[in-house]
Amino acid sequence: MAKTQKGTPESGKAPEAAKAPEAAKAPKAARPVGPKSIPRLKQKYLSEVLPKLLATYKNPMAVPKVAKVVLNMGVGAATQNSKLLDAAVGELTQIAGQKPVITRARKSISNFKLRAGVPIGTSVTLRGDRAYYFLDKLFNIVVPRIRDFRGLSPKAFDGRGNYSLGLQEQLVFPEIKYDQVEKVQGMNITIVTTAKTDGEARELLTLLGMPFRRTQKTQ
Repeated sequence: MAKTQKGTPESGKAPEAAKAPEAAKAPKAARPVGPKSIPRLKQKYLSEVLPKLLATYKNPMAVPKVAKVVLNMGVGAATQNSKLLDAAVGELTQIAGQKPVITRARKSISNFKLRAGVPIGTSVTLRGDRAYYFLDKLFNIVVPRIRDFRGLSPKAFDGRGNYSLGLQEQLVFPEIKYDQVEKVQGMNITIVTTAKTDGEARELLTLLGMPFRRTQKTQ
């Protein structure tokens, strides 16, 4: 008697469909081969600013550059209304292109009814290409939109080659729509450089296109 095969009519079971050979996994799409897109301001630094600065530095590693950009929004009213902090986080995310972190009070201040650890703002740190993208936007789009703008103060350096800039409202950024703003909110921007002196940092930022206020020379 012939042996019945599993799945044949003789076995009394419904025949099973022939198992198709396992399909080969589709290969992942290859990433475009070619040079990575470089931010316009970074390209300017490499092709124009760096060669000019190299003329005054014996060691190429000592040539100043942008290390990072720190954006900070203080939202003191968030202690009474948490929605204001949520709005600030959303707006800073749009402005920076990177999700910020919540900043909290370091110590309690009874006069302001502030307890240590309470959320009071939001902050984000940009490095590398993101820092260059942001500075390009800041120099060429945002700062010129400041009301009665006549140039940035050349005296806002901290003595260690870093520059701080305060903005009174977030509406100067193109990503922020007036009708969607919960509350007009200012912010502080700190540009951290590797320069050893304020003079070196100012020369670096000037060559990058930072619109400093022109100072009148006394005769």
